[in-house]
Amino acid sequence: MGLAPARGLQQLLSGGFGALPLPGRGQTLLRWRALAAVAAVDLGLIKLFEGHTDALAILAELGAEPPPAGSSWGVWASEPPQARVRVSGRADGRVELSGRKAWCSGAPQVSHALVTAWDAEERQCLVAVAMKQAGVRVTKEGWHAVGMASSASVDVLFEGAVGTRVGPPGGYTARPGFWQGGAGIAACWYGAAAAVGETLRAHCARREEPHARAHLGAVDTALGGARALLREAAAWIDAHPREDASLVAWRARAGVEAAAELVLRHTGRAVGAGPYCRDARVARRMADLPVFLRQSHAERDLEALAGLVVKEGAGGWSL
Repeated sequence: MGLAPARGLQQLLSGGFGALPLPGRGQTLLRWRALAAVAAVDLGLIKLFEGHTDALAILAELGAEPPPAGSSWGVWASEPPQARVRVSGRADGRVELSGRKAWCSGAPQVSHALVTAWDAEERQCLVAVAMKQAGVRVTKEGWHAVGMASSASVDVLFEGAVGTRVGPPGGYTARPGFWQGGAGIAACWYGAAAAVGETLRAHCARREEPHARAHLGAVDTALGGARALLREAAAWIDAHPREDASLVAWRARAGVEAAAELVLRHTGRAVGAGPYCRDARVARRMADLPVFLRQSHAERDLEALAGLVVKEGAGGWSL
């Protein structure tokens, strides 16, 4: 079943694996390989681990104070209309948060979080918040999924919680690392999809089934294309660390999502019901990955990609 996410995260952090290379510093692919490797083990764990490593990258890019030793972090930036947090200043220079935040992955486990909130001028701000304080209440609301159940992406209520601003208003999305981190999510999808594909590869290694091997050929082709997209994206980010990486990120995410969905389909058709029903690790991964992929917004993301493609022109497809 893999490691329990909270215990697995602490093991990774205590082992020094939380300090991944920052994106855009020449080792982006190494960073993504680490994310993919953790995702291949457990998707609940990667949800927490990726959030922690993303928080460290954000803090570094926006010039914030280094995180406390031994701390674990989440990044909660979803903005559904029914769950919006407000931020107001205090005389001591800190801020107070009030409101409901949705989709707070790892809320019961992490010690700190970076939370998006809105000030009186309707500007989005980023605030660092310690979870162990009277003004923070982690609910059991907002998350009923079977897939990714261990990520505990519940609602959190802030009632005068005290925090510290990180960067200027609008800085969270305006920084180059926003899209660099968005592309890194695709590396997590890839790692999990490759682990699903390994189930099929092992199946084909045990027996000669022509149809199953045809499915494996399709899976290998899909994973090869996704792998090439991620390597190209990482190289571009390292070569252009301060430039807008949105087009690169949208392409990587769309390509890896399509590959992951194909891997799920071909593997399921090839191996049949057995692994779904008799192998707990496989069953959990097959349930988790479709939910995790919904960090993509499907056709809305493809429409956003198309807008950038139109702006770029035909030269963007040169070989």
